[in-house]
Amino acid sequence: MNDSSAPRSTDSQATDSRSAGRSTPGRRTVLRTLALAGVLAGTTFSALPPTAVAASGAPETYTLTIRHLDRAGAATGGYSTHVTGISGPGAQEEATPYDASGTVTVRLPKGRYLLDSTLNGPDPATGTDWVVQPRLDLNGDTTVTVDARTTAPVDVRPPESGARHLNSIGFVEVTHEGTTRSANILTAREGLRVAHLGPASEAGSVKEWFDTYWSGARADYGLGYLFTSDRALTGLVRHPAADRLATLNIRGAAPEGATGTGFVSIQPSKGPTVGLARSLQLPATATVVVNPERGRWDVEYTGPAAPETPPNRYVANGIAVHAGATTTHTFDNAVFGPALDTSPGARPAGVRDGDRIALDIPLLADGDGHAPGAPRFHSATTTLHRDGVLIGTRRGEPGRAEFTTIPGAASYRLTASATRGDGAASSGRVTASWTFTSAAAARPAALPLSTVRFTPDLALDGTAPAGAPLRVPVTVQGAAAEAGVRSLTVSMSLDNGTTWTRLPVVDGQVALRTPAPGRTVSLRAELTDTQGNTLTQTQRNAFRTR
Repeated sequence: MNDSSAPRSTDSQATDSRSAGRSTPGRRTVLRTLALAGVLAGTTFSALPPTAVAASGAPETYTLTIRHLDRAGAATGGYSTHVTGISGPGAQEEATPYDASGTVTVRLPKGRYLLDSTLNGPDPATGTDWVVQPRLDLNGDTTVTVDARTTAPVDVRPPESGARHLNSIGFVEVTHEGTTRSANILTAREGLRVAHLGPASEAGSVKEWFDTYWSGARADYGLGYLFTSDRALTGLVRHPAADRLATLNIRGAAPEGATGTGFVSIQPSKGPTVGLARSLQLPATATVVVNPERGRWDVEYTGPAAPETPPNRYVANGIAVHAGATTTHTFDNAVFGPALDTSPGARPAGVRDGDRIALDIPLLADGDGHAPGAPRFHSATTTLHRDGVLIGTRRGEPGRAEFTTIPGAASYRLTASATRGDGAASSGRVTASWTFTSAAAARPAALPLSTVRFTPDLALDGTAPAGAPLRVPVTVQGAAAEAGVRSLTVSMSLDNGTTWTRLPVVDGQVALRTPAPGRTVSLRAELTDTQGNTLTQTQRNAFRTR
């Protein structure tokens, strides 16, 4: 990465890194474990006022002298210092001055600057000092002393003795006159000490995040905190009790007995972070204990993939967590089928825009409703009929197609199907067929599509006990959930759809008895909403018995 704001290593043996640079207010910044990305984006600046420019046309400049002292108070060359302009004529300036003597000078235009400095002693075991000056007003020749003796420890740890520290990140954002600048430190060592330097900035203009990640025998830990103030932190002590934290269980399935290695990563939804990543020998569960004070959390799960095949990646963003509570997400397990994004403001699964009808629905979402990035399928077909006449057939990615029709009102039947696995008779096949009336309108309109979710409690290999009673929750999504359901019929088949048995829907679920070991259960839903739109959804070989 060529962005000057990307983290830079402070020495060849440690994983400490730090950066300073520009960012646009409100923009989320993410540093991911094992793949650090550049963290800051450009800012547009307005023209400078005439008073900021000297008579010669060049901005006034002053000498900034920076002295660096170690924890013994002696001058040290073991530092990395960055100075970034925030406002005034020096708003676009960046400098990383260095002199081995410990005292360095740099000449910069007049203005407000952010300074941060990382100091490392000769022994890495003694830790690292990070000193941040959010407000450096350069109005004349100025001397700043960065003194490691002013720092205080960062002591944030989980409630499990013996847990191993993985990494920590401190991140400061400073905003002045509408412009935001930032600096960070990333370290895999314990022993970090931090300090504020210089005068206070304006109230609420300094945001500071601190996230730390640990691995323990009972769980992994993600502890994050956010502070808004007029100063940077000087020390931080947090020893949260177990009942103040939340638990995330991330289960990785091995559908149809396919084992392998999966990967899970967890990070806060907002603000800069590093995140926690670990592998799972499937089927397996990762337990991560997080701090609710950090807000919502994002989870990514990547399943195993065959050679030359893209991995199947799932994302669950914005997971709400609560102190003392456990939240479980299962990835890549049956029952696979259509799922709609029901979050506020989500893009419709089907859209009519003039003469264009487009479908974009995850047809092979997993049992928890997570949409795969690269669904495993053998074949996929989507067709559109208008008043009984075929408009077109599309083959390719499951649940994604686009058609051109004619403007007048008409009755449509839109059918999407996909076969999972290798296409053998035992492979799962999903088909959803919708009927609705549509006409061209002045603006794009969502199609009145619905789906039905079947969510039985299955083992992580996608199986249910043989010869046992099983309750299958049934959930309606989409247009029927909003407008109302006129009728809903659910049926099951034990012979791959040759014959069907009606199952009464009672209190949002159906009850069935599973067949002998090694058999499959197919499910079908027939739905009509109060507007007369229909859905027929069939999931052949939805799950197996053991």
